[in-house]
Amino acid sequence: MSSKVYCLAQFQPKLGKEAKLFKVLQSLESNTLREDGCIQYRVTRQIQNRFAEGKSLSIVFNEIWKDMAAFEAHCQRKEIIDFFETYCLAETGLAAEWNVCVYSDQPQNYDAPLLTS
Repeated sequence: MSSKVYCLAQFQPKLGKEAKLFKVLQSLESNTLREDGCIQYRVTRQIQNRFAEGKSLSIVFNEIWKDMAAFEAHCQRKEIIDFFETYCLAETGLAAEWNVCVYSDQPQNYDAPLLTS
């Protein structure tokens, strides 16, 4: 068990905008990977496979953060705020839909051992 935070940030591009949105999302990787607490930050796109026919938004960031504080600091960076304002919230944006969720690897009500000195 850990204090790590796992984030899946999904994006559905507007019609004909997938390549452009993917490129914009890729441009966020290099600065984010430099952030304290960023363990993994990779944008991916859904591909077809007969063994994985689930439904998802077509572009997904797979993120792992050291802890919730690191994830929340990332979310408050100007570059990330500007991305959502420009490409998601604006009428002229590239994303038709987005969904950002965080997860833990700890069970609910996990009784962590007490650390003693």
